[in-house]
Amino acid sequence: MSLGSLLGEGTGAALQQVRTEPIQQRSAARLSGLLDAAAAVVDEVGFDRITTAMVAERAGASIGTVYRYYPDRVAVLHALHERAVARFRQRVVDELGASTLTSWWDAVDCVVTAFVGLYRTEAGFRIVNFDDRDGAPAAEAVADADFFARRLADVLVNEFNLPGGDDLIFRLGVAVEMADALLARAFYSNPLGDERFITECRLVMRDYLDRFYSPQALDLLATLS
Repeated sequence: MSLGSLLGEGTGAALQQVRTEPIQQRSAARLSGLLDAAAAVVDEVGFDRITTAMVAERAGASIGTVYRYYPDRVAVLHALHERAVARFRQRVVDELGASTLTSWWDAVDCVVTAFVGLYRTEAGFRIVNFDDRDGAPAAEAVADADFFARRLADVLVNEFNLPGGDDLIFRLGVAVEMADALLARAFYSNPLGDERFITECRLVMRDYLDRFYSPQALDLLATLS
């Protein structure tokens, strides 16, 4: 099982809202700079108050440059969200590759480690909590979370022989949702994260998954099968 499958294909629907596809290296760098500026503004004022003018000012660009790539502030936020998701997936892959995994929990814990690391080091990473309820991202976010749960389930089945299927995918989705909520709270007002919530996040996830995939639970399942 290639860990690269966690990354998915393409860049997601949000990046398709870019008005002009940057082909030349200079254009690609400019687009990256705009998203870097947007990330800094998100950290300062939050994604509810960000404007395209703020992004342009922070990037040292004209407002026309922003509109060349994005039709409005929401498109900027969608693209920043997609970049954060892509970087999260890559961080999970990096953590899995760099860690000595002796159990399925070690692999799942890499997800938490990736979340925590990006909250601490990635400007604007709180954008992962962005939900434009008047647009499409809500459905897209559900599909994206489902995709990640399926790919993580593949890793656990192939590397640790967990019983695969819809139940595993669903339970991993539940666990990731719990982690998402608790870690968002941990970093709500503390850029380094409240260690109490981070610790509880790991405890809650493991307690939940252990009900189904601890050695005792798996032995019982084998006996009943």
